[in-house]
Amino acid sequence: MLKIQKYAAIDIGSNAVRLLISNIIEQDDEPPIFKKNSLVRVPIRLGADVFLKGEISEYNQERMLDTMKAFSLIIKSHGVVRYKACATSAMREAKNSAPLSEKILETSGINIDIIDGEEEAAIIAATDLNSFINPNKSYLYVDVGGGSTEFSIIHNGEKKQSKSFKIGTVRLLNDIVKNETWQELEQWIKTNTKQYDKIELIGSGGNINKIFKISGKDIGKPLTYFYLTSYYKMLQNFSYEERITKLNLNQDRADVIIPATRIYLSAMKWSGAKDIYVPKIGLSDGIIKSMFYETVSSVIV
Repeated sequence: MLKIQKYAAIDIGSNAVRLLISNIIEQDDEPPIFKKNSLVRVPIRLGADVFLKGEISEYNQERMLDTMKAFSLIIKSHGVVRYKACATSAMREAKNSAPLSEKILETSGINIDIIDGEEEAAIIAATDLNSFINPNKSYLYVDVGGGSTEFSIIHNGEKKQSKSFKIGTVRLLNDIVKNETWQELEQWIKTNTKQYDKIELIGSGGNINKIFKISGKDIGKPLTYFYLTSYYKMLQNFSYEERITKLNLNQDRADVIIPATRIYLSAMKWSGAKDIYVPKIGLSDGIIKSMFYETVSSVIV
């Protein structure tokens, strides 16, 4: 018997806010199928406020309220049965995140769960990677966000280590990542990958997804370290305006794509990885799957 339900995940990141609606298709004696139905992305860039001033500006508070009201209506019109909203680095650090969350709940009915970096890494790592990875290989999974980047070591299909670092695209754009943080990350990657003879990267996040799309590679084929290095150098040869007009990047992607590429390249260099696979998954997918398997969610009445 076929059963189809819609679940929704809201990812409130430091660069953008996303609403993912997925169809979950259940069949007798078959594993469930998760199929993306709709994705809405709004580039509010909360981190630009928080990482510099410690709180979310009035202007971006209003944008958040409008966005959450819109998301609530979309969730309702789709007939979503379960949803979960998770906020990450920027909302974690904003001094006014609690009153803003309360106002969002009052006006839109959406309850926001502000998760810590380790929980964020765990949710992302819980995403079903089995269809993307070789169970006999070792991987460093890197999810680059605006405020933080989550790293996980996956060996023989199992997550071995997971850690979140305050190195993100919006922080790097505003030059507020300390050298000590980079050194700590380098040490963590080298320490946790040295025991494996060969390791490959899995990259997630909007920037690596965009680079992969531009590359024209077939799904399942990796980008090489050489390709990513060449692309990084090419990006730096264009001004911000040229990246929009000549490279056809959105204005909220044209600046963060450079620091994002730097993070992926650093992870590849320190782990010795020569390839990076891009399965186009992230926190939103992890939220959907964790809701389904753990049934920890908000239920639409």
